[in-house]
Amino acid sequence: MYNKLNLISISLRKKIINTSARCNIPHLGSCLSCIDILVYLYWEELKLFIKDSTNMSRDRFVLSKGHGAPALFQVLAEKEFFDRKLLEEFGEPGSVFHEHPPKPGLIAGIEAATGSLGHGFSMALGMALAEKINSLNFYTYALISDGECNEGTIWEAAMLAASNKVNKLTAIIDFNKWQATGRSKEIMALEPLDEKWRSFGWHVIEINGHDFNEMKIAFETCKSVENKPSIIIAHTIKGKGISFMEDDNNWHYRIPNQEELNLAIKELENIS
Repeated sequence: MYNKLNLISISLRKKIINTSARCNIPHLGSCLSCIDILVYLYWEELKLFIKDSTNMSRDRFVLSKGHGAPALFQVLAEKEFFDRKLLEEFGEPGSVFHEHPPKPGLIAGIEAATGSLGHGFSMALGMALAEKINSLNFYTYALISDGECNEGTIWEAAMLAASNKVNKLTAIIDFNKWQATGRSKEIMALEPLDEKWRSFGWHVIEINGHDFNEMKIAFETCKSVENKPSIIIAHTIKGKGISFMEDDNNWHYRIPNQEELNLAIKELENIS
């Protein structure tokens, strides 16, 4: 199973990098750090009927780190939420495909418009609260970034989730140790991140965010937790999969030129 997921991740990395080069779409490093998490969620974790937006019992996923949208769009296209040909208009005037997810209803599979950091997490909490109040039997997942944890709304929602014992809410932190302008720990005193979340009343698990086996154990454990929300701190590498992009924050905004594109694709082909 995990070999299959690895092959899917490699294929999607190629598509993400090609799209970035063709359409001048940034946030490449951030997309490459979270693509493995998205692949596990959409191939292994989320209920299959998530495509049916009218089904109130479908699982919900909110990409709170909205700048990872280029990765999410590739995942949704691969899962046939929409025709992949639509991604050819990525970034064009009038297109619904841009750097962040649009409002729901424009693209199948999008639960919330995100990009203003911290807000997506709060919306995911609202969905999880609705499930608890109405006994709808679904799980809500939110992917946030470590830099996003600078936002006060993250911690307000964290307190509310714990006080309401929202146990069917699982957050995942794409902990790649960078944000737009520098190291996360140097910009804001985030660490120890695990102790902060525990002190807010959350069940905390730390994993390698590129290891599917660790993801499986973590998500299964989260579902067994009672009376509190769960957070998976996924240690990731910004630019994961491309040697000259890994842990290099220049790729937060940089677009690969043709030579860099060729080198990146060649590296991925050598491991596929």
